[in-house]
Amino acid sequence: MISIIMPFKNESCFLTKTIDSILQQSYDNWELIAVDDNSNDNGSAIVKEYANTDDRIKLLINKGEGIIQALQTGYTVAKGDFISRMDADDLMLAHKLDQLRKVLTNSGNLNVVAVGKVRYFKSDNSEIGNGFSAYEKWLNSISEQGENFKEIYKECPIPSPSWMMGKDTFDAIGAFDGELYPEDYELAFRMYKNNIIPIATPDVVHLWRDYPERTSRIHIHYRDNSFFELKVGQFISIDYAYDRELILIGAGKKGKKVAKELLHSNVSFTWLSNNSKKIGHLIYGMEIKDSESFDCTYAQVIVAVSSPSELEQIKKSELSSTIYYYFC
Repeated sequence: MISIIMPFKNESCFLTKTIDSILQQSYDNWELIAVDDNSNDNGSAIVKEYANTDDRIKLLINKGEGIIQALQTGYTVAKGDFISRMDADDLMLAHKLDQLRKVLTNSGNLNVVAVGKVRYFKSDNSEIGNGFSAYEKWLNSISEQGENFKEIYKECPIPSPSWMMGKDTFDAIGAFDGELYPEDYELAFRMYKNNIIPIATPDVVHLWRDYPERTSRIHIHYRDNSFFELKVGQFISIDYAYDRELILIGAGKKGKKVAKELLHSNVSFTWLSNNSKKIGHLIYGMEIKDSESFDCTYAQVIVAVSSPSELEQIKKSELSSTIYYYFC
């Protein structure tokens, strides 16, 4: 059995189509645990109607507040051999559960996460913006190559509605017990830390809805500051090597956010830039040094630049003795 945990809050306008897409799955041994996170619309009534006619669907009320506690509430009653998650405003293609399940059962390895390929869409059928299109392309590309964690500090490489894991493996890495937002990114870091192997579905299986009121667009937990706080914290916890010099390249918006978090964590680093207007100046009390004349041999380098050309130049000049982490 597959247990699908689906928090929802004020998404009644999408719930019918979302649940219908689950009911239309070619693989039917599943349970949907829908958790109302303190909605003030008729979302619970919609789910209850479905639950009255299909005993695979269960309605719960969040025991706390927020997506993390809603996930935890739902997981307490999960009975499945496999665990997945669904967003209440998205759609499953009919073969999603079957493809994710087959990835796990065919792998012969418990230490695996099945990763579904995704496609963005808009409710009004208008075009998806360049940023989301680039993210979709990047996600599917790294999934195809099995390299979801290679650029984990760039963006969340395994978003919330696109994975499935065996319950035992999921429990072993802490299930939904994380306390940090963005919760899907934090979970991806736990997969990375525990050497979970990502394997992608052959086809696109999940349709990801974009609209102005989407939680990831408007909620404070999903703003840039939360991402950089999580990234730096996880870097220090997982990858930071105390026997190597730490170097930060980039003194723009992204570089400043990384520097602020490193300083807050009392981590020593050297700050570099190729921007002549910033070299020699103090930011947060630290002198910005010239990246062109600095020796990065045998160092850990965090790259946090915005310019595509500058990023490409850094990648071309990588040193074999140096470890690079791209936060951009």
